[in-house]
Amino acid sequence: MSFAKWIGGALGWSFGGPIGAIIGLAIGSLIDGTAQQGGFLLGDGQTSRKQSRGTHNKRPNYGKQTQRSQTQSGDFEVSLLILASVVIKADGIQDQKELDFVRQQFVSMYGKERANHAFRLFKNISQQQIPTRKVCMQIKQMMDHSSRLQLVHFLFGIAKSDGIVVEVEVKQIYTICGYLGISSRDYESIKAMFYNSSDNAYKILEITKSASVDEIKKAYRKMAKKYHPDKVIHLGKEHQQGAEEKFRQVQKAYEQLQKERGF
Repeated sequence: MSFAKWIGGALGWSFGGPIGAIIGLAIGSLIDGTAQQGGFLLGDGQTSRKQSRGTHNKRPNYGKQTQRSQTQSGDFEVSLLILASVVIKADGIQDQKELDFVRQQFVSMYGKERANHAFRLFKNISQQQIPTRKVCMQIKQMMDHSSRLQLVHFLFGIAKSDGIVVEVEVKQIYTICGYLGISSRDYESIKAMFYNSSDNAYKILEITKSASVDEIKKAYRKMAKKYHPDKVIHLGKEHQQGAEEKFRQVQKAYEQLQKERGF
């Protein structure tokens, strides 16, 4: 596959706007080698071309409200790469454990070859000054809520990968959530999945300790629906693993409260 065919097939809405500019700059040093190898960086090529046929040449007007299109695996992937670089650099240090976490996650999701390509692109992205607000506004405008929640879950995983979540990283993720249109309750729910405290189960279910049994049951049904893996099925099986982890955390929180409350 030529590079030109890949770039037209693996990316949809992220081909334009500030994300497109970042990706374009990042692939500048990679394009010759990739084209010679006939390889690709993101997406699976054939599947992505079918999904984006007739749309990838249209660049949306990000100055106006644009109808949200279905996010493809490649769109999610480049968004993930860019925001991951922002979080990793939040404390001024690119910790090797955090970099290893990103690589390991990509290997588990995409396989070694595709992960290696993506990580090469990630390293080029991390050398840039990222306009975080503009990038997040593009993602907010074009990506559905469930997929944005999945991005946040991955970002907390990066921050926790070195064993310590420093305050500057938490603040950076909180800022990103604000730009992405993620509510403070959703932010606290996902954050609680990466911490151990006495009220984590309540935070994950987005309720307080004063909640009644009926309110706990109602909250569980609501959160199970919100975090169900099928919500991100359009991103491909590779991205459902993280969604399944969130879903398990909701179930675990509910089971913990069942035991504590005796119902």
